[in-house]
Amino acid sequence: MSNLRQTPLTCSGHTRPVVHLAFSDVTDTGYYLISACKDGKPMLRQGDTGDWIGTFEGHKGAVWGVALNSQATRAASGAADFNAKVWDALSGDELHSFQHNHIVKSVEFSADSSLFVTGSNEKLLRIFDLNKPEADPTVFSGHTGGLKHVMFFRGDSQLISCADDKTIRVWDRASGQEVQKVELSAAPSSLEVSKDGSLMTVTHGNVVSFWDTEKFEMVKEFTMPTQVSSASLHPDKTIFVCGGEDFKMYKFNYTTGTEIESFKGHFGPVHCVRFSPDGELYASGSEDGTLRLWQTTVGKTYGLWKCVEATIGNSTESANPPAPTIQEVPAN
Repeated sequence: MSNLRQTPLTCSGHTRPVVHLAFSDVTDTGYYLISACKDGKPMLRQGDTGDWIGTFEGHKGAVWGVALNSQATRAASGAADFNAKVWDALSGDELHSFQHNHIVKSVEFSADSSLFVTGSNEKLLRIFDLNKPEADPTVFSGHTGGLKHVMFFRGDSQLISCADDKTIRVWDRASGQEVQKVELSAAPSSLEVSKDGSLMTVTHGNVVSFWDTEKFEMVKEFTMPTQVSSASLHPDKTIFVCGGEDFKMYKFNYTTGTEIESFKGHFGPVHCVRFSPDGELYASGSEDGTLRLWQTTVGKTYGLWKCVEATIGNSTESANPPAPTIQEVPAN
């Protein structure tokens, strides 16, 4: 397949920079993708094609963090209007809105979707019980900088978070106490835990590092050609992808750190990247206001990609957002 080149699918519809994205697990109807954007309107898409499904309307400020539960029946968003919202992902209706005292940067569901965690610029983590949404949340404090990312960890018995204070911290839900902490040389820009829970992928400065989650020790560290904003490890742990300030999407061998390929598809810095749950593609969101879907194995027939020769044109976009349709069209 050496005569094939990477042709990403472009997902339009947002009007401002795309700053975060998240996939669901694989469900009976496929898997889904949600995007956070500074336009304040998170969008839900079919994960393997990028086809627009719906837009969640209700925030009055930039949306910084989004999440889908495993079955894609619930969505969540955190925004600059100091609110975190939980949505019915099937109807688009707002189910809950939780007021904070500062910008909400990160949101996540527990495995059974009964709990909901937020991280904010208040330097606090909060867990809300979605079965008792009127109850006061459980609050975890200790960070000395605004939260960047927070998620449930180790079978939901703990939380893991990273912040502008250049630390990654683990919190025990039962005691409410911080139980582990790692200090980094620069503020972390992204945090991902592998599906099996064994490895953590962190970006900070121009470095992508991988950590053993049991021992909380660094396993590998690679210096990138640019300042990186986000990285994602393939489910089989053979490769990882990352993107950042130079507009490029990079793919590396996880074992050796050797660059496999790099592509300049975006017209602005890349803010977020994630592999799909089946590992067949990875998505990226950029300052240019678009999401792009990239094939893990170039030339494989999957989703809207058909196995064709290198003379293939760019994906086309709908002229009428916010409901873009995407096709990959062979060049004449």
